[in-house]
Amino acid sequence: MIITRKHLPRRTFLKGVGTAIALPLLDSMVPAMASWKAPVRLAFVYVPNGIVMEDWTPATTGREFAFTRILKPLEPLREDLMVLSGLDDHNGLALGDGPGDHARAGASFLTGVHCRKTAGADIKGGVSADQVAARKIGSLTRFPSLELGCEDSRTVGNCDSGYSCAYTNSISWRTETTPMPPEINPRMAFERLFGSEDLSLTPEARARRRQYRKSILDLVREDTSGLAKTLGPSDRRKIDEYLFAIREIEKRIEMTEKENREIDPGIEKPAGIPMTLSEYVKLMFDLQAIAFQSDLTRVSTLMVGREGSMRVYPEIGIPDPHHPLTHHRNDAGWIEKVKQINRFHIELFTNHLNNLKSIREGDGNLLDNSMIVYGSGLGDGNRHTHHDLPILLAGRGGGTLKPGRHIRFEKGTPITNLYLTLMDSMGVHEEKLGDSTGRVSEVSKK
Repeated sequence: MIITRKHLPRRTFLKGVGTAIALPLLDSMVPAMASWKAPVRLAFVYVPNGIVMEDWTPATTGREFAFTRILKPLEPLREDLMVLSGLDDHNGLALGDGPGDHARAGASFLTGVHCRKTAGADIKGGVSADQVAARKIGSLTRFPSLELGCEDSRTVGNCDSGYSCAYTNSISWRTETTPMPPEINPRMAFERLFGSEDLSLTPEARARRRQYRKSILDLVREDTSGLAKTLGPSDRRKIDEYLFAIREIEKRIEMTEKENREIDPGIEKPAGIPMTLSEYVKLMFDLQAIAFQSDLTRVSTLMVGREGSMRVYPEIGIPDPHHPLTHHRNDAGWIEKVKQINRFHIELFTNHLNNLKSIREGDGNLLDNSMIVYGSGLGDGNRHTHHDLPILLAGRGGGTLKPGRHIRFEKGTPITNLYLTLMDSMGVHEEKLGDSTGRVSEVSKK
């Protein structure tokens, strides 16, 4: 590694055997008096089975709206986000194809395309917004995009009234026939980001190899020491904080693997997956954050759950499967449980936004330079509605967005109009995406 005290290349890595750790933005990466602008990141966070909309949608629009029960955890972040109402996913509707709303919701959420009803290999949808962006800017980073998930599912067979499991399992589509299944194992995602192991090895072989080192940081210790000698106090502190965050993620994965080994060995769960959803989601959010911080990618999706999810929530006192609860038939007790699940998801998302806001970048923070869409392809899960979707938009898009408001769009506005607008903010200009009809200038800073 050849480094001068004057200027450190942005694409600098700490390298070791089979390992490459990209660095966050450092003061020494920005030459004195140079004009520099942080890259804009785009992320989509998907929650399944819709929302109880009466406890989601604020009563008024504009800046003075009151946070509803479900959204209440986000209130301290009012000036960092927008609540967006009135956006539709028309292609989630049956359109003559009969039942299968969950499959269509997942498949069309980022594509704006009505997917083909089939449980066979002849699946067909559309290219998703994240992959459109990745095609244009993916060459600027080590990974064009990062797809993460927190629930396992098969990708073949019938998962919803004659629709392939590929539709319920993936919101990201590289081509109209090629879904991008999310990585659900934190260990595998970690190893992919930092290249510390040969993923072609068996899990047993990788476990044996890990016994010979305490941490991925051991592999780059010499490079880290050499780099530190060339940096000023501020950059050394940033490096220390960044490497500490990586090690903390690694330790949590190791602890999960240890705990899972101590449980019934017959359990059908990959070793790296936490037993509680809160830790599971936090790990995946933290991996997404550190991938953005180190500029390994600028585009990511994260599925908190797949469509039609049957997950139970014992950690908040709900042992009932999520999907059946959403078909509550107006039972007050069931509705209350769904509301608690909806709020729990928001609490996890709030923690993620606070983490992004704590990561300094240039004159602002990582959340300032991000655009994070949170939502579902269903509005009311009981009635399987695809209009007036529950959508949040967090971040400032590098100064291109104007947060702090509840916006209600004109009836019938495709959600793909929002995606085109966000892609403009990161320099990706497309004429059309799926069923888009234009842009939604209301979200932009004027």
